[in-house]
Amino acid sequence: MTGGGLEVGTSTLISGPAGSGKSTLAAQFVHAATKRGEPCAMFLFEEARSKLLNRADNVGMRLQAALDTGLLNAQQIDPAELTPGEFAQAVVDAAERGARVIVIDSLNGYMHAVPDERFQSTHLHELLNYLGQRGVVTLLVGVQQHMPGTCMTTSADASYLADSVIMLRYYETEGEVRQAISIFKKRGSAHERSSRRFEISPQGIRIGPALAGFHGILSGLP
Repeated sequence: MTGGGLEVGTSTLISGPAGSGKSTLAAQFVHAATKRGEPCAMFLFEEARSKLLNRADNVGMRLQAALDTGLLNAQQIDPAELTPGEFAQAVVDAAERGARVIVIDSLNGYMHAVPDERFQSTHLHELLNYLGQRGVVTLLVGVQQHMPGTCMTTSADASYLADSVIMLRYYETEGEVRQAISIFKKRGSAHERSSRRFEISPQGIRIGPALAGFHGILSGLP
């Protein structure tokens, strides 16, 4: 769907409503990178590290093994205890230690750490530029109910800064609520335009067939 994967030095926003699988998808990219021996870092604003590890373990991703070997550093962030500058420095330090994939989960928590709205986009733009120059793949997790551009939220603003946007959505069919995944934007390479079914099970993440019989899934009102 992404045209071969996420390129080195690019940033990707994973956007969608609460509970749609954004953090699990971000963890999948980290899991794949650590299996290749690439160091990764995760900065968690809204979820305890133990909860992330348990959830990942339940879908077949053994992130604890990467933590034990030092390939993964997962750090809980409290915005009340860390200034925006201190957080940015922590991300920079992770990149300088060799992290090839960095996850900020969530973007909403990061924005709360920058209380002055005038500087939120500027801080994020500078941080993403630096990570891009270091060749880091950056993943931003953002809660968003609407399509980018239809309402100005932090995730919508960030969608213009990120190189790629992966959107997760709910849809209802046959009396069941399911999830869908779409590549809303990707700079630098071709990507699939269709929406596909997105499933999370004990066997991991599964991407299903294109949802050819639906319209309006991106808006959340198919």
